[in-house]
Amino acid sequence: MTDALTQLMADIDRLSALSVEALQGAADARATFERFLALLESGHARAAAPAADGRWQVDARVKRGVLFGFKLGRLVEMGDAALPFVDKDTYPVRSFAPTQRVRVVPGGSSVRRGAFVASGVTIMPPAFVNVGAYVDEGTMIDSHALVGSCAQLGKRVHLSAAAQIGGVLEPVGALPVIVEDDCFIGGNCGVYEGTIVRARAILAAGVVLTRSSRLFDLVAEREITAPADGPLEVPAGAVVVAGSRPASGAWANERGLQVAAPVIVKYRDEKTEAKATLEAALRA
Repeated sequence: MTDALTQLMADIDRLSALSVEALQGAADARATFERFLALLESGHARAAAPAADGRWQVDARVKRGVLFGFKLGRLVEMGDAALPFVDKDTYPVRSFAPTQRVRVVPGGSSVRRGAFVASGVTIMPPAFVNVGAYVDEGTMIDSHALVGSCAQLGKRVHLSAAAQIGGVLEPVGALPVIVEDDCFIGGNCGVYEGTIVRARAILAAGVVLTRSSRLFDLVAEREITAPADGPLEVPAGAVVVAGSRPASGAWANERGLQVAAPVIVKYRDEKTEAKATLEAALRA
């Protein structure tokens, strides 16, 4: 699909250069954007994807296409009397057929057009999956959870209640938040801009990570920070809890002040596996 996306993006870039008024009158604008949505929703276009060496690469073309949809869209009333809302008409709520095997449980959840949701995904209410997101097979999105714009979730991820996976639409070259296969994200966790959670890692309840976080590894006795030109990476299989460390400075020390510090307390073992094993029946 690389060639198809390349050809499509040439059309989108041409149309994006038009003024809003001229764009609304362009005969091919809507059809071009529908083709782009089809690539996103089929998973053939992704905002970021892993290379053979495990490094994640951003596809800025996809983000440009998403932004084009906002420029093209008109504000309209959508929904119904029970649940009305106003948004750009280019990004209505997605619907799913039973053959797609995506469960959207009643109670207020919504998936925006332009998000890829694979077979076996379950979305508990209320939850929200934004445009450009990629949610792979067997993932559970629990109540009050958010999958932000262009975020990438791997296979069999468990996103617990009130967990927040941040979105990154701008700048277009920025790496979105990535959670790899078989990760367990605890309740009230927040994973935001410039963070990769590697495969099988576990974030205990309340862990908050951003690119500027300092992650303390008690097992390897090291501090993990993001390099100048890269994201913060949680190591594969790491078990991270919400900890604290003393705030710097005499004034802070006198008052016993602490600042948040995510801490790796162990790496996955048999005992951890028993606690984190997902139920296949929920994904059947």
